[in-house]
Amino acid sequence: MAYLVPSEFVTKMVDAGESKVFMSTRDTLIRAYMAGAILALAAVFAVTITVQTGVPIVGAALFPVGFCILYLLGFDLLTGVFVLTPLALLDKRPGVTVGGILRNWGLVFIGNFGGAFTVALMMACIFTNGWSTPPDKVGQIIGHIGEGRTLGYAQYGAAGMLTLFIRAMLCNWMVSTGVVGAMISTTVTGKVLAMWMPIMVFFYMTFEHSIVNMFLFPSGLLLGGKFTIMDYLIWNEIPTVLGNLVGGLAFTGLTLYATHVRTGAKRKVTV
Repeated sequence: MAYLVPSEFVTKMVDAGESKVFMSTRDTLIRAYMAGAILALAAVFAVTITVQTGVPIVGAALFPVGFCILYLLGFDLLTGVFVLTPLALLDKRPGVTVGGILRNWGLVFIGNFGGAFTVALMMACIFTNGWSTPPDKVGQIIGHIGEGRTLGYAQYGAAGMLTLFIRAMLCNWMVSTGVVGAMISTTVTGKVLAMWMPIMVFFYMTFEHSIVNMFLFPSGLLLGGKFTIMDYLIWNEIPTVLGNLVGGLAFTGLTLYATHVRTGAKRKVTV
């Protein structure tokens, strides 16, 4: 595969962040909507495989197909723009402001949620045969996922919230590494391979991803999961979004930018 050295692909990260800040509202929402929908389909695909095979690593190994599709098509996840857009501000790109970054994050959040929720409605219909029967086995499992990853944290109070936050940080460390992976190579095969590895790690480790959860938890509520919308927001989505932001920016965006772009003046070697 054609490999780009870090100084090259980190510059591409900054360029990408700048372009997303200035993207039109229409394009930002469409790209975010499609990203949320495709990732949701990948999530239900992976859960279905895990339920049918009883082997979680198989579902985790195949889940990255959705991530690869959406990034090859140029769609945007909130977890990705969390990492890329601040770099354009740090690099002092003209016209990039905090307000512009927050606008992008807000639009991408709305688009991702819209896409994920659309798929949640469609799959709930499938799992219940048009809401005429109780959920099938996969639908029941998804309902229980929602319970375990909201009330399961809540029962431990502050310790549960800390655990949730750290799992969200670790998640976007891996996911944002996958975003960077799409820029490491100039070939489709190289991009897919570089994206695949960290995404498989995050999914198998059941780290908390805000967009995947935009599908799993509304699906759980639609399928009879015994938790509430407030349980979902307080004990999953909001802390997960914050953890995703901190983890992706701290472990991926800032570290790569600091060491491969902001390297200071070059030394003059005298002979």
